[in-house]
Amino acid sequence: MSSLVIVFISVILFFCAYRFYARKLEFLWQIDPKRSTPAFSKYDSVDYIPAKNWLVLFGHHFASIAGAGPIIGPVIAVMLWGWLPALLWVVLGTIFIGGVHDFGSLITSVREGGSSVADIAGHVISKRAKILFSLFVWLALILVIAVFAYLCADTFVKEPRIVLPSLGLIPVAMIAGYLLYHLRIDSVPVTVLGLVCLTGLIFLGNSLPLNAGLKIWLLVLFIYCYFASVLPVNILLQPRDYLSSFLLFFGVGAGYIGLLLSHPKINMPYYHRWNTGEGYLWPALFVTIACGAVSGFHSLIASGTSSKQIANERYVKRIGYGGMVLEGVVAVLAIIAAAILFNTKEDLGQVLKITSPIEIFGRGYGLITHGILGGWGQFIAITILNAFILTTLDTATRISRYLTEELFGIKNRYLSTALIVIVSAALAFSGKWNKIWPAFGASNQLVASLALFVLSCWLLSKNKTAKFTPLEINGSKVSLRKRLWRFLSLTGFTLLPAFFMLITTVFALVFQAVRYFINKDIVLFAVDVCLILLAGFMCGEVSKVIRKYKRV
Repeated sequence: MSSLVIVFISVILFFCAYRFYARKLEFLWQIDPKRSTPAFSKYDSVDYIPAKNWLVLFGHHFASIAGAGPIIGPVIAVMLWGWLPALLWVVLGTIFIGGVHDFGSLITSVREGGSSVADIAGHVISKRAKILFSLFVWLALILVIAVFAYLCADTFVKEPRIVLPSLGLIPVAMIAGYLLYHLRIDSVPVTVLGLVCLTGLIFLGNSLPLNAGLKIWLLVLFIYCYFASVLPVNILLQPRDYLSSFLLFFGVGAGYIGLLLSHPKINMPYYHRWNTGEGYLWPALFVTIACGAVSGFHSLIASGTSSKQIANERYVKRIGYGGMVLEGVVAVLAIIAAAILFNTKEDLGQVLKITSPIEIFGRGYGLITHGILGGWGQFIAITILNAFILTTLDTATRISRYLTEELFGIKNRYLSTALIVIVSAALAFSGKWNKIWPAFGASNQLVASLALFVLSCWLLSKNKTAKFTPLEINGSKVSLRKRLWRFLSLTGFTLLPAFFMLITTVFALVFQAVRYFINKDIVLFAVDVCLILLAGFMCGEVSKVIRKYKRV
């Protein structure tokens, strides 16, 4: 199978989805470029600040949602189940679920004054739903911060050449932020200056590796997270993520140019087996790929930082739906990078046990880009991955601060951030995060399904869509079929994906719980049971909202 055929079909489908399907979403939410956004109406010079232009915010948003998810998940899926199932879910999931989820989370938060999805749940579902949802998301983010800090520090230890470009970008970003917002210099020369500095840091880091222990790097990273959370968003967080995004733009561009030049063939079988040691293709593959198709974490970014910085509603499609489409493009590249390395004679499940997904991607990417980057391909791939782990880390810390303020009423940002950093650091230094991390994939997808339910209920509450046609019109009864069809035609964009993700995630949790119970892993079994109960509770609360409007 030619890799170029896969690229061509995927890109065409993504383009059509952005051009036409996202336009339907704009109509559904009634996008109005003249309506003021929270960045202006609630401007506070710390969190609510309009981005210099939409591309700066796109860079922050994309860098924050990307992380390592759209690479690691698809690589694992390719090795376990085959490249075709992974590709189909990445493309279709991105178009019909992930893009809708991200677009809806962003615009709904904008309409609600920059409130988080969890806070919106309190308005449109119930106060109990808000408290339970917020607490669950808060705990999940603590886990994310701890794990990503550990992974980033571990990468610094194993590959000290990437330390300088990763940490050196922090002062460069602060200079860029100062030039953009205080001196009001045009974004083009500032971007060029930042990218020149970043390129120099990459070359300098290759010849000047910085070595230190794991605990030292953990301490450095948590100090960085603290300042990234409390400083005004346009001073550090936004410009650092914006400049980091160009690393991925470069990496993806080089990867696809490399594919056009080398057009490698895929000898790996398109399908391996339905059942693997990690679970059945459905639902396990859909949970494993996660960010490559849909991720609940994205709703937290969209309603956490991005909604507070967007300057005009016309940019929602570019940032929300466009960001998810670009992540799908990254996932397709990861699928091809893994698929070209292996053939039918190798035990891919065994290979995955002894080789990390990051190493597999690095090798495949190095092979694809050898004609362009020479021997630098694998090093650049690891540098890009680590840069995006760091962007996810700092954004997650800031979002956790918002949730802490909403959930516990701690309005002092220095105190709330200190609480987040202390708890996350304790978990990271103790190493106990690895006992509950295996359950994160399913919990992340559960957040996605719950966020989609919240969006559906918001649409209901605002009378924008999704209300049943009346039982009678001018004295004539309206058939149940017509009323149901109208309901689905107006809510199908969010409600059907919500049900699909809920069913998929709950089945994944049930299968996991059974396996954990058999293996006597009590901690993970208890976590899975709690997640199943959370799903049941939220379904009950959502059903009340839907029934409330059935006769309106």
